Amino acid sequence: MNNSNSNINININSSINDTANGSVHGAQGEELAEIAVEAYTYLFPLALMDVTRRVTTNVPAGAKPGFGPANLFTHLRSFPPGNFKEVVRPNFDTLYSILWFDLRAEPVVISAPDTQGRYYMLPMLDMWTDVFAVVGSRTTGTQAGHYALVGPGWSGDLPAGLERIEAPTPIGWIIGRTQTNGPADYASVNALQDGFLATPLSQWPGPAKTPAPALDPSVAMGTAPLDQVLAMAGADFFAYGAELMGTHPPHLVDQPILARMARLGVKPGQPFLAAELDADAAAAVAAAPAAALAHFREVEPRLNPVVNGWGMARSGIGVYGTNYLFRAVIAKIGLGANLPEDAIYPVAYRDGDGVIPNGSNNYVLHFDADALPPADAFWSLTMYDGEGFPVPNNLERYAIGDRSPLRYNDDGSLDLYIQHSDPGEDRRANWLPSPQGPIGVTMRLYGPRPAVLDGGWSPPPLVRA
Repeated sequence: MNNSNSNINININSSINDTANGSVHGAQGEELAEIAVEAYTYLFPLALMDVTRRVTTNVPAGAKPGFGPANLFTHLRSFPPGNFKEVVRPNFDTLYSILWFDLRAEPVVISAPDTQGRYYMLPMLDMWTDVFAVVGSRTTGTQAGHYALVGPGWSGDLPAGLERIEAPTPIGWIIGRTQTNGPADYASVNALQDGFLATPLSQWPGPAKTPAPALDPSVAMGTAPLDQVLAMAGADFFAYGAELMGTHPPHLVDQPILARMARLGVKPGQPFLAAELDADAAAAVAAAPAAALAHFREVEPRLNPVVNGWGMARSGIGVYGTNYLFRAVIAKIGLGANLPEDAIYPVAYRDGDGVIPNGSNNYVLHFDADALPPADAFWSLTMYDGEGFPVPNNLERYAIGDRSPLRYNDDGSLDLYIQHSDPGEDRRANWLPSPQGPIGVTMRLYGPRPAVLDGGWSPPPLVRA
C-alpha cells in the first residue's frame, strides 16, 4: 500500500471526532461515534452496489443500453455523444458489455468469443467491489472460453469444458470492455459483443432464455443510485447494510470490524433495532453519514501520490483488503474500479506550474521517444470539463492516443496539443480540443507495463505553451 493510503488510515480519528462530537459526548459516546463511522465506511460500497443493481436491473431487456435483467449481458454499442452527462469520465476507447449475475438459484456460465487478438476484459466484482476474477486478453487470452460462475456453498458437478470460478458473493457485477478503434470499428466490436453470453447452468449449452425481470415499482428509477445512498438516514443505512450482509458474506479478514460493529448492534443478517439503542448509540448512528462523508471528502485528494501533476492509483485498487476507507472513497468517486494490472487512469490535477489545468491556456504534453506511454494494449488521452463530462467540439474528438493518426517528431518523440483553438493544419492531428474553464485531462493505459505499476514511469507535466 502506498504511503498516502497509510496516512489516510492514521488520520481518521481527528475528522471523525470533529464532525461527530457535536451530537455525541463522553468517552463511550466518542468510541461509539468512531465505530459508527467505521461501520458506515465499511458498508458504503455494499449499499451502493446493491442500489445500483436494483436500479439497473429494474428494466426490461433491450429497453435501455447498460440496463436490463440479471443474468443477461447488455451492451453499449457506440461511444457516448459529446453532451453525455449520465456518468463522469465516460470511456472513448472501449465499448461496454455489462452484466449483473445472480447465482442464488444456480451457477451461470459466462461465454466469451474468440476476439481474434483484440483486447478485451471481463472483470468480475463481488458486492463489496473487490475484483475476484478477470477473463480477458491479459489473463485467459483472446480465444473463446466458457466459465462457470459458482456462488457460495454450491457443490454440484460441472459439465466438461467449463472452467470453474468461485464467486465470493451470490450476486455481482461484470463490467466488460472491448477495444474499439473509433466509430468505423463499431460493427466489428458489436459482432464480438453479441458473443458475450450468460447461460444458467440448467440451460447450458443453450441457447439461454431471455430473463424477464419482475419490475419493482418501489425502486426510485429517477434518482441516481449514489444520491439514494447519500440520502439515507443513519438508522436506515445500517438496517440496509445488516440485511445485505446476510446475503453477501463479509470477507474472511473482516472479523475485527465486524466485532466492533456488533457493539453498535450491526450484525450480518440480523435486524438492526435502532429503537432499542441508548442515547449515545442513537446519536452515533444519526451522525455517522455526515461524519463519514466529510471524511471521504477530506481524504480524497490524498488518495494517490501526485507526480508531475498527475495522480494515479498504481496499487491497492480493485482488491482492497482491510483498507475500507480507500475502498469506500473509490466506490463513491468511481464505482467498479479495475485492477491496476488491467488498466490505470492517470488524472492531471495540476499543470507543470502547479496550477489546476484550464481551457483558457494552451498546453503541450511532450513524450520523449524512449518514454512514450508504456502499455501492452493501448493508451489514450481524454478531455473532460472540470466536472468530468465531455463537451461538444467541432471535430467531435474527445480522445486521442496510439490508435490515432498522430504525427511523431523526427526523433521519435511525441507532442500532443491541448487547447481550445485550432493549432493549425500541421498540428491538428495531435490536437485534443479543450473546453473553456477548468478541464479534466485523463490518460488511460490498458495493460500497463511494469514501469507504470512500480513507479518507474509517470506522465510528463502539462506545459503551458
